[in-house]
Amino acid sequence: MKKYIAQLTLLSALAGCGYKQQSATAQKPVATDSVGKLVPVVITDTVTHDTDDPAIWINPADASKSLIVGTDKDVNGALYVFDLEGKVVNKVANLKRPNNVDIAYGLLLGGKPVDIAVVTERKTHKLRIFSLPDMKAVDNGGIPVFEGETTADYRDLMGIALYTSPAKEIYAIVGRKTGPTDGTYLWQYLLTDDGSGKVKATLKRKFGKYSGKKEIESIAADNELGYIYYADEGAGVHKYYADPAKGNHELAFFGTRDFAEDVEGISIYKTGAGTGYILVSDQQANKFNVYKREGSAENHNEHTVIASIPFSTLESDGSEVTNVNLNKRFPKGLFVAMTNGKTFHYYDWRDIESRIVSK
Repeated sequence: MKKYIAQLTLLSALAGCGYKQQSATAQKPVATDSVGKLVPVVITDTVTHDTDDPAIWINPADASKSLIVGTDKDVNGALYVFDLEGKVVNKVANLKRPNNVDIAYGLLLGGKPVDIAVVTERKTHKLRIFSLPDMKAVDNGGIPVFEGETTADYRDLMGIALYTSPAKEIYAIVGRKTGPTDGTYLWQYLLTDDGSGKVKATLKRKFGKYSGKKEIESIAADNELGYIYYADEGAGVHKYYADPAKGNHELAFFGTRDFAEDVEGISIYKTGAGTGYILVSDQQANKFNVYKREGSAENHNEHTVIASIPFSTLESDGSEVTNVNLNKRFPKGLFVAMTNGKTFHYYDWRDIESRIVSK
C-alpha cells in the first residue's frame, strides 16, 4: 500500500514547477517536468484523510459537466465529488473506511434508469450505493457482502468493479483485504431493484485466483469485450470472463515481471470497438505500464507491455480513464489517478497517447 515518504513535497511544487514543453505532436506540446514525468493539467482540492480510488461519471446531457467521484479512505471517511476543474462540489460523509468506487449507468430503480456509484465500505463489510449526480443513498443503509466468511480480513472490502452485460444487467465484482487461494477470492453480485426502489445484491458466483502474496484491490471491467481484470499486487494481472455463464477459468495472467513492486490501479481506454489500452499502475516506480486491450495479433489474451510511462503521481493505487470529449482541455478524454498528498491528478489523454505512440 501507499508509503507516506518524503516525496510528498513534490506535490506542492507541481503547480509552479515550470513545465518543460516537449513537442510530441504538431497539435499540442506535452506537459512534463524537468525529468520527463507527465504532469497533470488539474490537481483537485485536497480531501481530509487519504485519497484512494476515483471513478468518472459522464453527464449524458452535457459532457463538460461530468464529475469525478473519489474515496477518502479513513474510518471516518467520505466520497468526494469533483468537477472538471478539480473543485469539490459534493460530499458523502461518515463512511467507515471507503476503499474503492465504480460507476454504472441505467440501473432500473422504481421503473426508472438511475446512474449509480458503488463504494466498498471496509469496516462495515457493506457496499454503499448512491445515485448520480445527486449522491443520494439507494441501498437501505448498505448491502452486506462476503456473508458467511469467518476468517480474519476475509470480509474487509477493498476492490469494486461494475460490469454491465449486453442485456443491461449490472454486476458488482467485489474484492477483499485477503482471501482464499482456492480460486474464490472475488464474489460477483447482480444488482437489482428490491421492489421498493432500492438496490439489492444477489450472489451469482465466486471466482478468481490469488497468489497469497499481498492483496487484491484494483478490479476493472471491460463491458464491450466482456472481461474482468484484477491486480494481484505481488504477482501480476489476472483476466477472466465477466459473464458468470462463461465459466471461471482464467484467460490470462500477465505483467508478472513488469513491476518494481506492487501491481495496482487498472484503467481501460477504448480506441475502437475492440481496441485500446490497459493502463496498470507500477506503484512504487511512479509509472503506468500500458498493454494493448485487444492483445496480440495471434492471441487476444496475450498482453505484453508496450510502454512504461513515468507520471508525477506518487504511489498511485487507484485510477480511471474515459475517451469521451469532455471539453477543450480534455478533447480526447481524461485520465485521473490518486496520489499521495490527499489529491487526485487529472491528465489530458493526448499527453499519455503521445508517449504510447512514440514507443
